[in-house]
Amino acid sequence: MTDATPSPSKESLWRRWVVKPVSAQLAQGTSPAKISQAIAFGVATGVFPLLGTTALLALGVGMLLKLNQPVLHVFRELVYPVQLATILIFMRTGEDLFGAAHVPLSIPMMMERFFADPMQFLAEFGMIGLYGVVVWLLLAPLLIAAVYFISRPFVDKLHKHIRFPNHDA
Repeated sequence: MTDATPSPSKESLWRRWVVKPVSAQLAQGTSPAKISQAIAFGVATGVFPLLGTTALLALGVGMLLKLNQPVLHVFRELVYPVQLATILIFMRTGEDLFGAAHVPLSIPMMMERFFADPMQFLAEFGMIGLYGVVVWLLLAPLLIAAVYFISRPFVDKLHKHIRFPNHDA
């Protein structure tokens, strides 16, 4: 007799890390709108341009807006590569926005300097970090809206496929 269910090793990462957690939250009664909000804010907080701050930012935003924390953090983590790819873009755009001179930047160099002397790092790179945060603040509402409206139909569709044990009788 063979088991027709796929083994965890054959299950796609997308299904395991995205579809299952979202489905679990929907099955527990979280509305599709709230799930889509959590996805949108997870993506937006996940690309915040200061390394090491996204978990606390997402936690705070999630608590303030009463968002679904598991979904919020799954999507925050999923966009980590995007955060790394956009940090310098946010900072360079901020320099341009504020008319500031371009500071020589690279992620490895910045990390090395941060760990060598955090206070000196803040003195050298604090303003450019602030410029990046301002650009993020300007773009985050657009990103949140776009991700919400893109994710909502998918979450609605997933919600329709979930079996609710208390409603089957």
